[in-house]
Amino acid sequence: MPLSPDDSPGLLLWHATLRWQRDIAATLAPLGLTHVQFVLLACAWWLNSQGERPNQLTLARQAGTDVKMTSQVLRTLEQKGLVTREADPADARAKRLRVTEAGADLAPRAIAAVELADARFFQPVPVDQVVPLLRRLAHPAPDPPADPH
Repeated sequence: MPLSPDDSPGLLLWHATLRWQRDIAATLAPLGLTHVQFVLLACAWWLNSQGERPNQLTLARQAGTDVKMTSQVLRTLEQKGLVTREADPADARAKRLRVTEAGADLAPRAIAAVELADARFFQPVPVDQVVPLLRRLAHPAPDPPADPH
């Protein structure tokens, strides 16, 4: 157990995450997007730019979001005219996603704004150190199989 809260990696990560979330929310507010709306719009835009018409499950996996929440947020993005959800001819239960012209205009501007906010936030740590660390934290290596003997 750490001797002081200032030595607790979990508490420090919590505080850093809260500060980063506030920065991102302030960056996205003038664009009319919440953070989760931004993530889903940016992921859909990127997938569309790769020639994909993802369904909601594919988008949720790409974004790392809950499927039900993804559906609710996509409904809001659709109401804002940023995405369309169209029935999948191969699966009547699935909706295929397409970023609209307005969404395709907004997504790269929002991405650029968020990237700038990220650069300011992470500026104290060299990018060649922060990115590998965050990759390890976001996608930890699986535990090795237990030794059967």
